[in-house]
Amino acid sequence: MNIKLNLVTLIILISGSACLSQTKMTLIEKEATLEIRVEKVGAWDDKDVYKYTLDNGNMQVELTNYGGIISRIITPDKDGKLENVVLALETVPDYFTKNGPYLGAAVGRYANRIGKASFTLDGETFSITKNNGENTLHGGAKGFGVKVWNAETVSEKDAIGVKMIYESVDGEEGFPGNLTTTLWMALTTNNELKLRFESTTDKKTVVNLTNHSYFNLSGITGDVRDHELQIFADAITPAGAGQIPTGEIKAVAGTRFDFQTPKNLGAQLDALGEGFDHNYVTKRDNSDELKKIAIVKHSGSGRVMEVYSTAPGVQLYTANHVRNFAGADGKTYQPHWALCLEPEAWPDSPNKPNFPSTSLAPGEKYVHKIVYMFGVEVK
Repeated sequence: MNIKLNLVTLIILISGSACLSQTKMTLIEKEATLEIRVEKVGAWDDKDVYKYTLDNGNMQVELTNYGGIISRIITPDKDGKLENVVLALETVPDYFTKNGPYLGAAVGRYANRIGKASFTLDGETFSITKNNGENTLHGGAKGFGVKVWNAETVSEKDAIGVKMIYESVDGEEGFPGNLTTTLWMALTTNNELKLRFESTTDKKTVVNLTNHSYFNLSGITGDVRDHELQIFADAITPAGAGQIPTGEIKAVAGTRFDFQTPKNLGAQLDALGEGFDHNYVTKRDNSDELKKIAIVKHSGSGRVMEVYSTAPGVQLYTANHVRNFAGADGKTYQPHWALCLEPEAWPDSPNKPNFPSTSLAPGEKYVHKIVYMFGVEVK
């Protein structure tokens, strides 16, 4: 099935923040053709699984209703060459059994970690699935990234995408409440990939949802040490045993964790002496402000990605544990072959009263917006 919309628009190759990133901008007048291609590719848990290809005439995004996974993002470099810029598996059915690293997945009910796999709400303690030592990671053993979501295509004047719904039942992985989550993923004529999570519950619970794409703007030709990274955050939440935050909020200025100005990722990895897997504080409190939180650049290809989110934090992860992993196009992924920027609430927030709250009560709505904007730097 194909859905097409034709229009003439101005395609922004690089947007905003010139004063912060020193990025020059250019506008190209181009005819944009918005198109969705839908293909049934298999079944899982007796539900049909589809691959959706979003195409705006300049770049393409492939995603699937299995796990809400973004399986490919294909963008042009400075010479117009189209390449995939996220770690991927060869086919959508491969994700059914081979996606240990959460490549491209929608993660929840709670992205990141909850310490000791338990939390207390209104005096009641809930024990949830342990799947990361003594802790819970990304929602437990079978989180949202391995569920088949109900999906339908959607279109607007300047965007086209997919709306997905997943009903998480009371007690799933130990979490309370029947939680209904809707995920919108849309590609715009401005080369923005927009994500919006919305959740409601019938019983007080906790929720923290994000996308877990692994980015490599080189077209995945090797590691990401040659990438430049800027994160608009002045602090991190240091972690102790099991990567569980201590509760402290620590300033990054002058430390190895400081990306407030653009830094070469390889130099920062060398300074750290290990890979990054840290939560950066982009806000001190919850709000609906869509804030620019990061810029990633790759000078060789000229590609640039800007990341926006309404969440109070972003987890920087440099694929430290991805080793000898058979990926798409015959490539074998190794440590530091990608970086994840996972916009989300702070880890272990349900057990840290001084962290922004992740609780959701009946009658309330959880909303998290994420935008990835792709372009090419013009020097």
